[in-house]
This record gives sequence, structure tokens and C-alpha cells, in this order.
Amino acid sequence: MMSRMQYGSDYKKVPAYSKESGNVTEVLPDLCTYTNKIVNVHMVGHPDERQFVLVDAGLPDSADEIIKAVETRFGEGARPEAIILTHGHFDHVGSIIELIEKWDVPVYAHKIELPYLTGQKPYSDPDPTVEGGMMAKTAAMFPKEPIDLADNVQALPADGTVPHMPGFEWIHTPGHTDGHVSLYRSSDGTLIVGDAFVTVQQDSLYKTMVQKKEIQGPPVYFTTDWEAARASVEKLQSIESKTAVFGHGKPLQDEELREGLEKLVNNFDEIALPSHGKYVDEEK
Repeated sequence: MMSRMQYGSDYKKVPAYSKESGNVTEVLPDLCTYTNKIVNVHMVGHPDERQFVLVDAGLPDSADEIIKAVETRFGEGARPEAIILTHGHFDHVGSIIELIEKWDVPVYAHKIELPYLTGQKPYSDPDPTVEGGMMAKTAAMFPKEPIDLADNVQALPADGTVPHMPGFEWIHTPGHTDGHVSLYRSSDGTLIVGDAFVTVQQDSLYKTMVQKKEIQGPPVYFTTDWEAARASVEKLQSIESKTAVFGHGKPLQDEELREGLEKLVNNFDEIALPSHGKYVDEEK
């Protein structure tokens, strides 16, 4: 029997929308992205084989849409082998309890992220004072209380492998959260970034709605350690990926990915680092 799970007391439906919402994009034959309003959920696995993994779990109150996207790709009644979490912010775990209850599958996250996923520790407050647009200014309203998945979540293996994702390794990419991970497959250079960097200016309501594609650092209002965030972007640049998908924004491939990431690393202060904000000023 499953242990009792619960969302944070401040979890609620978030009134956010983008023009990509509801789209299912096949990026590679075995990598597909479903856009849940303003956040991406990834399906890793070939539809012919019906064995796949879900990466992240979308916004609150979105389980039905995520299940529909999964069944559209993998067939009626399809269920993943596991759910892998890049991190535990509300827009990446917002429907996970319903998905666990529906599918009865294991969930994995970095061991440092587990306290935020087992009800022990809330995230630092999102920063509405940070330099940025309307999304940043309303960030105080976003859920931040920890969800409690009880014993339905476990630590990713210490050896760097990713359960049920052969060929992938997890890479610790902190900054946006302490236990943030990205997933990498060296055989073809596939990178599932999470929010270590993104391809839409997530603090701008307009750019989020139209999904204007531009390489950016992690979403500013939730990023608490900018030096770690910088180091994580540098780490991801060093592995020379060929295809990247993100927690927010459209995928990048080949030259556009390589040049965009190089530009971000070389101009991190101008592109990613806000000029002011609670967590920026603390580091200065």
C-alpha cells in the first residue's frame, strides 16, 4: 500500500498559459516533449517499444492532460517505468501525486533534493524583487511549500546511472535548486537540461506566452545560488551536446545549441545574472 502523500498547503492551479500549451513535439525518435502551459514534460523511449520514462510532472491540476499526452504517444493504458525529477519546484512536480496513484511507478531525484520532496524542507521564497518582468513580480504567489511523496521517491543511484534510462547519466547541476540534475546520453549527445538554463525568458509574461526562443540562464525568481548556476552552465557546455530539451522553452540542436550555450557561458553576467534581487545581492 502506498504511503500517504500530500502537496504543499499552498499548491493551487496556476493561471499561466503559452501558445505552445498542449503541443507534443517529437525531438528525436525516442524523445518527445509535451508542453503543459508554461513548462515541459519529457517522454524518453521509443513509442514502438512502449517502454519509456517520464521526466518531470508538470503544473498542479494537470495530471489528466499529461496522461492523455502519454497515451497519445505510447497507446491507451501506457504507463512509464519511472518518473525522474530534475528538481522539485511546483511546476515540475505539480501533478506527480495523481500520476503516482494512477501508474504506481517509482520516482527518482537527487538525494539533496529529497527533503523538498518528502515534506521536510520548504524552498527559499521566490524573489519578486529580482530584476525581471511580470512573471518575476508575481513570483511571491507561486507555491513553495514542500510536497510529501513519503517513501514513493528515492535517490538517484550514486554511480550516475539513471534507472530505466539506459545510456543516460545524471549530472548534478545546482544553482536553481541545490539538488537540480540534468540528464545526458553520450552516445548521441542528448541532454535533458531541466531549468539549469532555458530557452525562453521565463520572468517575462509576454515572452513566456509567445514562447520567444532565446537562450537564457535559469528562471531568475527561483534561483538562489548564482555562482553554482554559472558553474552548472559551464559544466553543461563542456560535454558538447547535440540535442537539448528544457524545462521551459523550445528544444535546441547542433550549431544553434553550441553557439547559444557558448554565448551564455561567455556572457553569463549580461544574459543570466539579474542586476539586483535578494539572492544576487547576498552573493555580491
